[in-house]
Amino acid sequence: MTEATDMSEPELRRQLAAVYRLVAHFRMTDLIFTHISLRLPGPEHHFLINPYGLLFEEITASSLVKVGLDGKPVEDTPHRVNPAGFVIHSAIHAARDDARCVLHTHTRAGCAVAAQSGGLLPVNQIAMEFYDRVAYHDYEGVALNLAEQKRLVADLGNRPVMILRNHGLLTVGTTAAQAFLRMYYLDKACEIQTTAQAGGGPLALPPADVCEYTARQLAGEDVAADFTDDGAYDLAWAALLRLLDRVAPDYRD
Repeated sequence: MTEATDMSEPELRRQLAAVYRLVAHFRMTDLIFTHISLRLPGPEHHFLINPYGLLFEEITASSLVKVGLDGKPVEDTPHRVNPAGFVIHSAIHAARDDARCVLHTHTRAGCAVAAQSGGLLPVNQIAMEFYDRVAYHDYEGVALNLAEQKRLVADLGNRPVMILRNHGLLTVGTTAAQAFLRMYYLDKACEIQTTAQAGGGPLALPPADVCEYTARQLAGEDVAADFTDDGAYDLAWAALLRLLDRVAPDYRD
């Protein structure tokens, strides 16, 4: 998967706009109230984020707002920036160089699991990608206070995904594609968990060693595996872009 640092700003804009449209397509939006950001190359720590007020299905590459770590646009724009988006995203971009893309959602299943004290459970193979790799951050109110940034970053640590308790889900990635695919499967894992719990019976959870082994397999870290699937995410992302070219080709504009 091509690293974000190897892409030009126009290409990064198209990648991020694609993620916004995919989040809309797969019904993971909350009207205008969540956000996805992508850091641009360079020492300035500028990043792209959604124009506050647009539905995700309306966002295009050219409409994305370029901001600095202070949350202020660095270029002329008619659009505002969601202050909660700035507080969460600027903190992570500043602290994690590998977190080139930060994706946050308020999906029904994600919020349901975020309300459970046990968090994400290994009830299915999809969830095991995240076994012992999920960070948790306790709810402190709407993310409008800069003082929360240090605690948010400390709780995230070096993990790829976070459950914001009583709030929603968050994923990071070295690319927009990686952050999206992590969110797609994290949300799917939450859907499976809440559906299994709705059945009312006891849940069958695999042993911890099997869960950890499966997590390594899914991460491509099982060096003794008979087979590998190193190109899976690249193939999935290419397929998703073909989907957008059919249903929402204006994301590139």
